[in-house]
Amino acid sequence: MPSDNESDGELEENYYTFLNLPRDATAEQINSSYRKQSRIYHPDKHLDADSKKKAEIMFNRTKRAYEVLSDPHQRAIYDSVGVKGLKTEGWEIVHRTKTPAEIREEYERLAQAAAERRLQQRTNPRGNITINVNATEIFAPYDDTEMPRVEIGSMSIAQSIEAPITRKDMIVMSGNLYSSNGTGSGGFVVAGRRLLNKGWLELCAGAGNGFLLGLKGGRTLTSKLTVNGGTNLNFREHAVIPALFSTLAVQLDKHTMGSLTLNAGPQSSMTTQIDHSNDQYSLSSSFVIGTPHIYFSLAYTRKMMENELKLKLAAKVGTFGFMGEYGVEKKVSKYSSVVATVSVGVPSGVILKFKIVRSNQSYVFPIHLSEEIVPAAVFYASITPVIAWFFIKKSIMEPMEAERKSIEVERTKKQNEQRLAAKKQEASAATHLMQRTYNRILNEEMLRHGLVITRATYGCLSENGNSFKAGVSYDVTMPIQCLVKDGTLQLYESSKCDLPGFYDPSIGEDKILRIEYTYNDQFKIVNLKDNEALGLPAWEAGNSAGSSPNN
Repeated sequence: MPSDNESDGELEENYYTFLNLPRDATAEQINSSYRKQSRIYHPDKHLDADSKKKAEIMFNRTKRAYEVLSDPHQRAIYDSVGVKGLKTEGWEIVHRTKTPAEIREEYERLAQAAAERRLQQRTNPRGNITINVNATEIFAPYDDTEMPRVEIGSMSIAQSIEAPITRKDMIVMSGNLYSSNGTGSGGFVVAGRRLLNKGWLELCAGAGNGFLLGLKGGRTLTSKLTVNGGTNLNFREHAVIPALFSTLAVQLDKHTMGSLTLNAGPQSSMTTQIDHSNDQYSLSSSFVIGTPHIYFSLAYTRKMMENELKLKLAAKVGTFGFMGEYGVEKKVSKYSSVVATVSVGVPSGVILKFKIVRSNQSYVFPIHLSEEIVPAAVFYASITPVIAWFFIKKSIMEPMEAERKSIEVERTKKQNEQRLAAKKQEASAATHLMQRTYNRILNEEMLRHGLVITRATYGCLSENGNSFKAGVSYDVTMPIQCLVKDGTLQLYESSKCDLPGFYDPSIGEDKILRIEYTYNDQFKIVNLKDNEALGLPAWEAGNSAGSSPNN
């Protein structure tokens, strides 16, 4: 089911949480939870007009959640796309004999068709800008009496766009410019690509350093074997220069891919490459025999997904000399990341490279610090990215992220203002209707010296982490006690704001549920993050306990 943080900003009901059920709840669990809440909210259980009106609202919510989760067809739609899927026109004509899996496939087909229509309106731009900076005079000054010069040695720009024509046909246009020491060059290529059965075919034509004509294609031979290749003809002033290339790729196991690439042309080569990748790391090795050099390279990347960080090490050795490289990649947003690497080698010297990636656009800044391996250059190349990162993070990124989050929260609050007010009223109504159930369960638990909730609070903590913020927290003792059954309490992995008697007091902020209770006449406190699961008393060892709140 989609999260609440979708691009439309609309908050959706969580039927599982409202019935206090896990996502994999059985039919028996769903029926049991429905019967329990019906006994609380059924209008016939309440006599006065005000309570009966409140009960009708809560019972209708209970019945709606039960209708969706007890029907495999509606539940399949809800699990896949949420409440908006249930509102989609046309689902009422879906044949009732279709399985939940078939319904999911049907919705995914409709969603894919809609995505393809949107895709036809996009150009999917890709680009790269590289600016090479020469800063070698910093560590090897030409004249000690003058300030070291830092110059832009060269610059290159490449850009491409894709224009879908049909579901199988696409036009790709790309161009590039290069400038170095006052001279420049460029090129432009237009290609038509068609998707075939288990393959693709592309015809391209371009101009720049002579007219270019090319043909490329690829095909999946088996589930583990693919091949692609092509040819180019470059028409120069006095000659036609042909080029051939082909790659055979085979999946060696679940995480490993091997490939053999042949290039025949002005710079012929044969490359053997093996790539291994899993959730923890990736390892890539290649051996190249060609003109003008023969070399072997090895690259290792450690993935630290919890920190959205990647550590990189690479080495290359061959007839050109050798080069070692180390660096780090940090994801700074959903679509953006920054990379900093230091390469040390002969004859390249010391190079510090910064790279900024934003969606399909990349900006690369290689800074040549030294033509030889100078310890000072290596030292400053290593610490500069760290200092720059902390400075940018503290002075630019964190304030921007805080502002962005604040704007998003305010937008969501404004968009859901009426609904949030209604949810608050519903929570108050639900708590009012729970009174008799609360008294009954409380008396039963007190008699058996079972699970008695002495106090429960839901909301945002203050900066000291001990007390709750005023205005964004409230008492939920009665709703929590009503969830106790036979001396046990179970809450599942979802936001607690969708439980009966709850509402979200502050959208976008971290919230906790603090429960003070006695079990076997022993007093305990538990602090629960908003999306954490809890079981009392059997699971209580897995939860953190804290001191009494000063609310």
